Amino acid sequence: SSDLLSAAVREVFVGLYREGLIYRGKRMINWCPRCMTALANIEVEGEELDSHLYHIRYPLVDGGGFLVVATTRPETMLGDTAVAVHPEDPRYSEFIGRMVLLPLAERPIPVIGDPYVDREFGTGALKITPAHDFSDFDIGRKHQLELVQVIADDGTMSEEAGIYAGLDRFACRKRVLEDLEKGGFLDKVEDYRHRVGHCYRCKKVVEPALSLQWFVKTRSEEHTSELQS
Repeated sequence: SSDLLSAAVREVFVGLYREGLIYRGKRMINWCPRCMTALANIEVEGEELDSHLYHIRYPLVDGGGFLVVATTRPETMLGDTAVAVHPEDPRYSEFIGRMVLLPLAERPIPVIGDPYVDREFGTGALKITPAHDFSDFDIGRKHQLELVQVIADDGTMSEEAGIYAGLDRFACRKRVLEDLEKGGFLDKVEDYRHRVGHCYRCKKVVEPALSLQWFVKTRSEEHTSELQS
């Protein structure tokens, strides 16, 4: 019967939980703000779009100039918790361990070294937004960075976005760029073509988003991994 099946599932679940093999934690998912649902990777349709690469100045807190980062999504900078450079990049070795002031949010964030950074992309300095990017999330876990969610499930800016709270994510992008330019933080803008994920149902742009998920720990001969459940 269904009651017996439910009881069996609960028994297995509790047993796995007590053994430390099942656990809950925040992980990145593909999220559609229009359909308000999570999407599997296969449900995300990539599309090549003409866009821009925005170069933004992040002033050093100690007054020693600034670092310039390049991004296609300036609205997410409100959730930045670090700037990363390659630890062997001679341009930036002296900056690792120092602090920069996050423009507009006026929040000090660290400059970290991580080999993930592509020295050839943009300026070689990468803004890290762990709550809104899959790769940044991994870097954030590695360096124990804070998770600051600035885009809500419906695609509007959250309270964490400060004065931009309530704006649609793309309206926020326009406002952020205007304010960066007014403040002298916008270094330059380049034309840039890249692949953007869209929802297979409604064709809206998908957001990488944090979600509380259950995981089962699995072990192979080489390593331990996670299975999302």
